[in-house]
Amino acid sequence: MPHVKPPTGLVGAGLLIIDKSPGMTSHDVVSACRKLLKTRKIGHAGTLDPMATGVLVLGVERATKMLGLLALTTKAYTATIRLGSATTTDDAEGETLSTSDASGVADTDINTEMLRLTGDISQIPSSVSAIKVDGKRAHALVRDGETVVLEPRRVTVSRFELTSVRRGGGVVDLEVEVDCTSGTYVRALARDLGDALGVGGHLTVLRRTRVGPFTLEHARTLTELETAPAVSLDIDAAAKTAYEHRGVSAEEAESISQGRWLDPIGMKGIYAAIDPDGNTIALLQERGKRASTVMVVRPATLRD
Repeated sequence: MPHVKPPTGLVGAGLLIIDKSPGMTSHDVVSACRKLLKTRKIGHAGTLDPMATGVLVLGVERATKMLGLLALTTKAYTATIRLGSATTTDDAEGETLSTSDASGVADTDINTEMLRLTGDISQIPSSVSAIKVDGKRAHALVRDGETVVLEPRRVTVSRFELTSVRRGGGVVDLEVEVDCTSGTYVRALARDLGDALGVGGHLTVLRRTRVGPFTLEHARTLTELETAPAVSLDIDAAAKTAYEHRGVSAEEAESISQGRWLDPIGMKGIYAAIDPDGNTIALLQERGKRASTVMVVRPATLRD
């Protein structure tokens, strides 16, 4: 009976960047992608609320091991903030807590308060966030009828820019663009802006346009994926997009494929080791006198 080589996990491996539709949870997207790509080995890096659309990063096959190593610390959004009402969830899916006539709010006041919410700020996350309180998600506690007040956290909003204003019916809709660090809640920005202006505010539209280096240009909808089921970036392209990289010789590639270390060259953070053929062999990180593997992409045991 002929010897059958075991699957390497490299075939079809890579990152799948999905442009999520509204009304779907991140888990819904993963389930759909598992069916379309015919594999159970898919995971996601971070989540998007059901009401939100845009960039969701998924790992497929061996690239799932990359997800926890990706530097996805910065994100970008476009959003619509409605001034004139506050809700229980700080977005349009919650129950209305209060309403006010926002028609008298001046553009100059809006810009002033948005500036106050830019930079390094202290932000209280939305009570319906996924943050855990005593082992349970905050949003689950709220659904159970409990009152949840979360501790403020330091976040960085590097850009909170007003792009257009629409007025009518006593409300003001603001189109904004936000660049921020992970852990920032755009819903909370909407809430805090409305509170600062004295009229209440909540989020009506949220679209994530970038996560780390991955943008909508990399992304496809589930409908597009159904037509052409494949990853957005194979495991080599994913590594080269996500990390700085270092060229290694064939001998060095063989060494790190077996889990050994290389001499450091002064590179910071996690970076990719690329062999002369352009293959990503491993992800390395330098500590002291060693550049050690944090993930072997192509272990010697999986080749040939």
